[in-house]
Formats: sequence, structure tokens, C-alpha cells
Amino acid sequence: MRMRVFLAAMLALAELFTAGCRPKGSGAVKVAVIGEAPKIRDPNAGALSAADAVLLSSVAQGLVRFDASGQIEAGLAERWNVSNDGLSYIFRVAPGQWSDGSKLTARQVARLLRAAIASSSRNALKDTLGAIDEIVPMTDRVIEFRLRAPRPNLLQLLAQPEMAILRDRRGTGPFVLKQKRGTDGELRMTREAPDLDGEQEPREEVWLSASSADAGIKTFAAGKIDLLLGGTFADLPIAQRAAPPRGALQFDPAAGLFGLLPLRADGPLGSAEARLLLSEIIDRDAFVAALRVPGLAPRAMILQAGLEGIANPASPAWAATPIADRRAALIAESDRLFGVESKPLVRVALPDGPGADLLLQLLQRDWGLLGLKVERAGRGKPADFRLVDAVAPSSSPAWFLRQFRCEVAIVCAEDPDPLLEAGRSASVPAQRAALLSEAARLMDGQTLFIPIMAPVRWSLVGKRVQGFAGNRFARHTLTALEIPPGND
Repeated sequence: MRMRVFLAAMLALAELFTAGCRPKGSGAVKVAVIGEAPKIRDPNAGALSAADAVLLSSVAQGLVRFDASGQIEAGLAERWNVSNDGLSYIFRVAPGQWSDGSKLTARQVARLLRAAIASSSRNALKDTLGAIDEIVPMTDRVIEFRLRAPRPNLLQLLAQPEMAILRDRRGTGPFVLKQKRGTDGELRMTREAPDLDGEQEPREEVWLSASSADAGIKTFAAGKIDLLLGGTFADLPIAQRAAPPRGALQFDPAAGLFGLLPLRADGPLGSAEARLLLSEIIDRDAFVAALRVPGLAPRAMILQAGLEGIANPASPAWAATPIADRRAALIAESDRLFGVESKPLVRVALPDGPGADLLLQLLQRDWGLLGLKVERAGRGKPADFRLVDAVAPSSSPAWFLRQFRCEVAIVCAEDPDPLLEAGRSASVPAQRAALLSEAARLMDGQTLFIPIMAPVRWSLVGKRVQGFAGNRFARHTLTALEIPPGND
């Protein structure tokens, strides 16, 4: 009997000791985002930087938000229902209050959401939310979204930081921002979160800062931060050269647009023939291989595989011919279009960074085969093409296509625009898919965009951070960073 008691006591002590020795961080989780210092900005005043978006989604959540894997979870709304016809989304707002202690109501939330789609708004998602007809507070805690046509991806849009509920530069969490910054200028945030066993409410603390890519990578390597966010193709080579620990460099399977947008509708480069020629000569495989991103594939169409409601786009016929076999014909076509003696100079607007330098070198090599000289456009200087590097905010194909309608693009075609507008109001999914697919075919036929691949987004993740996961939206919650996905 005594022996059994003794063994039980020893097992209890061993369990306590083991729990105390589990690899768990002490103090705040330190997160940095590549770019300018994060600030709380009104998303209706213009596009958010990467750091601003991380901060806003942390302290001013929307009705719903993304979890670590990019799935929808409750934000201000504790639950929601969608009508059978997909035209009504009803959200029940959880009891809550603003940071000043005043009660949060559905009427306030509805008013703030209507501001995002108002005519004066400069919210980056305003056009994407065009199917919303009304946002109506039904009771003190219930809000209804009434749509002109079904939008199965509406929750994905409402989870974006652009739809954060912000009043007088104050939000409703999930984190509370301390008034005083840290000694290094970092923003300090806290959150009371239920314990895994439901027995207590431990405090999550995150310190958020920003830095250049080079400084952020060095700081991560020195163990001074636990997570570095906001990496793109432009600074990826810096992270790769730093040789981070195995598993630290992680990529998002991001969906979106990465390629060259034409900026001149006149001159020798203004024709659809010239744009197609420039697209066909690009060795996309070589560029993708040079980036060394797992799963990244070259792309020659505006739309990509896996979008909601439409079939995966087929590659153009010319892409089936190896690039080495089609170069001679393309060089001959260049002589026909531009002449043999005096060929145009092509100026391309690109971001800074070694990844962008690599892209410029590719264009100089490939377009150089056509006899064209290629140079980087100076900041604020006229350019013939501009790099587009944007992650799609939802799985809707319409977002991809509406970037190139005549209302917003310098180089456009008139025929696709009516199809896009008809698709916006189409209530039958098959009809909408047919309209968008035809618009995509016409846009690709005019080479209104020169796609290269999907966007690249990367992060450096330390061992302390267990709750990180890549996702197609490249949005990363700062909640439960030390809890593996699926265990919260």
C-alpha cells in the first residue's frame, strides 16, 4: 500500500516536472512585419500596408475573421445564417463593448460597414463588395446583409482587415493595444483567452514591430523575434541566403495576380500583337525555378486553377511548344512589328529587392532576344509596364478580371466589361460562370495582362510559434501563436 502511494506521488511529481520543462516561451511573443511601422489606419481612406493590415486585424476584428489556416471563425459575430437562395446573410453580434467601455450595438456596426462601400470610400475591397444591396440592423444585436446576387465568398471578404470594425481609431479586439510603446518602438498588445482546459484565462501578449527585410531576417536569426511576416518575391533571396533553420522559412499557397500590367495604349508597344509577343517570349519556367518556392508554377492566363464556380482555365496553345522551339518565330515576328533597325525601349516599374532584380534580368534577357532594350523605370517616372503583385481577397474569379476593366485600367478592351457587369447581377451560378469565363477569354485574347505566376508570400517562423499555418489569403492571425492548429 505504501509502495503504491509512493509511486503515485513520484508519478505526480514527474508529471509536474515534465510540464514545467515543456518548450514554452516566456513573456510576449515578438512579431515583426516587413515594411513601415504599423499604424491604425482607416481602411476606407485607402489601401493598407502589410504591417497596418496585421495590426488592424489584431485590434479591430470584423464580424468574422480568419484562423491560422485561412478558415472562417467568429469575430464580433457569435454566429450567422445564410438563406437558401444565398441572398441574405444574418449575423448575431456577440455582447461586447468598445475600448472606452461603451456598449457595442448592431446599429453602430452596420453604419461602419456601410461606410466601407459608400460612394466616397476608398476601401480596397469596395468594388469587390458590389453585390451588397443593403446592410440593415434588424435588432440591437442582429445585422442582415441583403445581396443582389449570391456570393458564397462573402465571409472571406468580411474576414479581411479592410472590413475591420473601427470607430475613432478604436476597435474591439481580439487584442487590446497598450497606449505606451515598448523601448524599441514596438506596439504591445494583450488578449485574455480561454485556457485549453477551460480552467483559467491566460493572457496572450504580442509585441508587434516592423523592419526592413534584411534587418528583420537578421533579428530573427539572432533569436530576438519569434515570427517575421510580410515577405514577398522581392526580398525572398535575402531570406534564402541567410539559410534559416530547417522549417523556419514557410510559404503561403497564395492565390492572386503576379505579372506585368501594360500602361501604354499607343506607340509600338500599344498593340495586342506586341503584348502577346512580349508574353510568349518570357521563360516563366526559368524564373519560377530560380525562386525555389515549393509548389509554385508558371502561369500564362489571368485566372488560375481552383477558383470558385468555374472550370480551371486551359493554358494557351502556344504554351505547349517549348520556349526554345518558338524563339525563332518570335524573333521574326519582332522584326515584322518593330522593324529591324530601331526597336523600342521598354521601361518596367518594379519594386526594390534582389527578387525584383532577378525579374528585371529575365526580362532583359528574354525581351533582349527580340532586340528590345529593357530598363527599370525610375520611381515616379513614366513606364510601359508595371508589376502587379497582389493576393486575391477571396476565391471569386471576378476579383481577378475586374482589375482590367476600362474603368480602372489604362489598356483595356470594351467587350469584356458588359459581361462582368452581367455576371455581377447573375443569380444562377452556371450563368455567372459562363459570363466570367467569356470575359476572361476576351481579356486573355487581347493580352490585357502578362501573367507570370501566382504571388509569393513567405514568413520566418520560430520554434516557439506553433499556431502558424500557410493559407491562400496570406493573412496570419496573432492569436494563439503558441498553440498548434486544431488544438485551440
